[in-house]
Amino acid sequence: MPHIVIIGGGFAGVWAAAAAARLRDAAGLDITLIAPDDAMVLRPRMYEADPDRATVPLSGLLDPIEVRHRRAWAERIDVAARRVHAGGEAIGYDRLVLATGSRLVRPGLPGAGLLFDVDTLAGARRLADHLRGRDGFTAVVVGAGFTGLEVATELAGRGRVVLVDQADVVGPDLGPAPRPYIEDALGRLGVELRLGTGLCAVEPGGAVLSGGTRIAADAVVWTAGVRADPLTEQIPARRDRLGRLAVDRWMRVAEPSGAVFAAGDVAAARFDDGHDVMQSCQHATPMGKTAGHNAAADLLGLPPLDFAPAPYVTCLDLGAAGGLYTKGWEREVALSGERGKEVKQWIMKRIQPPVDDAGLLLDLAGRVRLPIPF
Repeated sequence: MPHIVIIGGGFAGVWAAAAAARLRDAAGLDITLIAPDDAMVLRPRMYEADPDRATVPLSGLLDPIEVRHRRAWAERIDVAARRVHAGGEAIGYDRLVLATGSRLVRPGLPGAGLLFDVDTLAGARRLADHLRGRDGFTAVVVGAGFTGLEVATELAGRGRVVLVDQADVVGPDLGPAPRPYIEDALGRLGVELRLGTGLCAVEPGGAVLSGGTRIAADAVVWTAGVRADPLTEQIPARRDRLGRLAVDRWMRVAEPSGAVFAAGDVAAARFDDGHDVMQSCQHATPMGKTAGHNAAADLLGLPPLDFAPAPYVTCLDLGAAGGLYTKGWEREVALSGERGKEVKQWIMKRIQPPVDDAGLLLDLAGRVRLPIPF
């Protein structure tokens, strides 16, 4: 029986498994998903006070659609032999979907081991446990991008927050349109800004900033920058500056075997003539569906699907100051304040795959491009 192996249990991996399973009516197909954990982590929600609420049991997603879950870390990919080495086992495949996501780029500075992060469930739990029960804590958040802003504004409701970024403006990658709304929110929440400033060292009980300024802090949270999972380096193919594999419109990687697909944060797919996709769940979900469908279609002699993402939007939670919802690559603000936050919360619920409902999961797996309702 043809065998599809999917590495990764996030948005791209789970939807790739469901999309491949959806084609199984046409012929027999064996599907294995390799991931070390028992839960799918809703990574865009790891900034929340209780990160454990942002998980979905993989058994409730994979068992109903008869996808085998191999609980292990994938250690090595042998493209020539078409094998994945995971948990002491060599698992053969006919088609491979790499969907292992991205990793936070950690700084090499003194005291880096004292840094907190919300990159993983374990990291988010560590931060939440550390701050739980502390009255009037001080947190230094490094990085004023999407993640840093959401962490800072969430923590601002519970303590003093200092937001640090080397850029001279907040949200440097978000563009100018959302900036007045973000600055207003930070001001209303009392978040202190240290712009044009870097982190030089972390000490027990504080952070040392460029220029020698020391800030006493209960936690220093690093949010600056992500890069594709290092497994991409084992695929003999072109990668971009973020380590992402170049893929065609069917999510196939241009490597000698022709048997590897990639999706999510490890794949650099074209969004349009001027943009590649972002490393976000908005793009990981349709990429996973496309890659899973095409891996199965390739084995079953069915026509492939082109990657067709929905229009680009962003949603940003700004804590008690509301939220922002933007449209287009210029990130023009469509909704702000309480309405922006409502849309953010609605989207976070919508992206969660349905548990213990094979029919609905497979139906959604066939909807590669979902409409943008706002």
